[in-house]
Amino acid sequence: MDEALKENIMGALENVIDPELGIDIVNMGLVYDADVDQDGLCTVTMTLTSMGCPLAGHIEQDVRRVLSDIPEIKEIDVNIVWDPPWGKDKMSRYAKIALGIPD
Repeated sequence: MDEALKENIMGALENVIDPELGIDIVNMGLVYDADVDQDGLCTVTMTLTSMGCPLAGHIEQDVRRVLSDIPEIKEIDVNIVWDPPWGKDKMSRYAKIALGIPD
C-alpha cells in the first residue's frame, strides 16, 4: 500500500470521534494499523479504551462509514484487539491537551 493511500485512510479515521471523550480515534491512539490488500480489503486493527466499551458498535460503524468513501477500498474489516492494551501514553499531544492530561 502506498503512503498516500495510508495517509488518506488515517485522515478519514480522524473523522471518527469517540463519543464519550469527544476526540478522534487516531489522536486517542486507538488505531494501531490500517492496510489495504490488492483486492481492496482494508483491515483496520484498533482497540478501545476499555473492554466493556458500550459504544464499540457505534465506533465500528463510523469506521466503516468514513472508509467507504475511499475508492481503493472495496471491503472493510475492523479488527478490535486488546493486545497491546491501550493506555494514555498512546494518545497524541493534541488529545492530551484537549483532555487536560499532563504530557
